Amino acid sequence: MSELDPTLPNVRANAFAVADTAILGAPLRAAHRPRILLLYGSVRPRSYSRFLTQEAARLLQHLGAETWIYDPSGLPLPDDASDDHPKVRELRELAAWSEGQVWTSPERHGAMSGIMKAQIDWIPLNSGAVRPTQGKTLAVMQVSGGSQSFNAVNQMRVLGRWMRMITIPNQSSVAKAFQEFDEAGRMKPSSFYDRVVDVMEELMKFTILTRDVSHHLTDRYSERVETAAELSARGNLVAAVGRSSETNG
Repeated sequence: MSELDPTLPNVRANAFAVADTAILGAPLRAAHRPRILLLYGSVRPRSYSRFLTQEAARLLQHLGAETWIYDPSGLPLPDDASDDHPKVRELRELAAWSEGQVWTSPERHGAMSGIMKAQIDWIPLNSGAVRPTQGKTLAVMQVSGGSQSFNAVNQMRVLGRWMRMITIPNQSSVAKAFQEFDEAGRMKPSSFYDRVVDVMEELMKFTILTRDVSHHLTDRYSERVETAAELSARGNLVAAVGRSSETNG
């Protein structure tokens, strides 16, 4: 492969790409409503992470999104069932369908819940040639039984980065969640509620802004180099087989 410039001797010219402003401008915007998948991390009958997720879904719908809340009840532990398990298949299909996601977990023992982590672990980084989460937007929220904490949202941010998602800057952490919801499970007016509105507005803006250009945003030089090397190896193999056939013929 040729070098790009004498001052960049390690860069492969045929894999190097400058940001394309025409693509990033996205003159053709998708017309359908943004598709948002919402995951929550508790299956208790009175689950505050589910209540908060439902509030988020209502806000997103009013902001113009199409939403789907995944019910984790019945999802097996990672590696304790096949990929064909109905709950696993449903989760993976929804992850592929979505253009953005909301993850909401209770904080347990200073961390996200095992139920939340299990859902994320069942979503593969790769599925054939498709990466189910790459380039999709993500908002993270948590509920706490005591004082305000950010352990769960910080952990989910790490996971979002690992899943190659565009995690928005804003987030929500609801302290003493048992005080913030009424008997019907609706969130009471408060600064916590206002912050949830902030997060959903921001998620919608980022999703609309990035969904048409997410492939370009997450296209990686290192992967283009690897792909070019694979193509070159296949070409060399075909040429070698051709020469061998001519010789044997």
